[in-house]
Amino acid sequence: MTDPLIRPATTADAPALTACFSAAYAPWRARLPDLPDVSGGLDDDIRDHMVFVAEDDSGLLAGIVLVQRGDVLHVANLAVHPQASGRGLARRLMDAAEAQARASGCHRMYLATHRDMPGNVALYRHLGWRVVETGPRKVTMEKGL
Repeated sequence: MTDPLIRPATTADAPALTACFSAAYAPWRARLPDLPDVSGGLDDDIRDHMVFVAEDDSGLLAGIVLVQRGDVLHVANLAVHPQASGRGLARRLMDAAEAQARASGCHRMYLATHRDMPGNVALYRHLGWRVVETGPRKVTMEKGL
C-alpha cells in the first residue's frame, strides 16, 4: 500500500467520494436521525468549491469540502472511509485545508459538527480548534490563522 496522496478532487472523483462519505457516515445515520445529507451534491461541491481527496493505490480514502466566504474558510464536510480509519488522513486533510486557507488570504477557519459526535470535537480540539458555540444539535468551532 502506498502512502496516501492528498490532491484536489476532479469531477471524475464524485462517485468514489460519494461512496466514501456514505460509508463514513453510515454508522451515525441510525443513531442521529437529524444528521443532514452529507454525501449528496458532492459533484456540485467539486465544481463550485475547493475539495481535496486522499487516495492510495487502493482508491479514494477520504475527502474534505471547503467553502471560502471572504477571508474565512468553512470546512463544510470531512469524511474518512472506515477502512482507512486511524491512518491520520483527517489530520492530513485538515492540514491541507489550513494551507489552502492561508494561500487564499483567509484569516480564520470555521466548521460545525454534530453535538452527538464527540470524537469529532476531540479531534478538532487536538488540531488547535476552539468551540465558539454549542447548540442543541451542533457544535461550532473556529481556528485563527
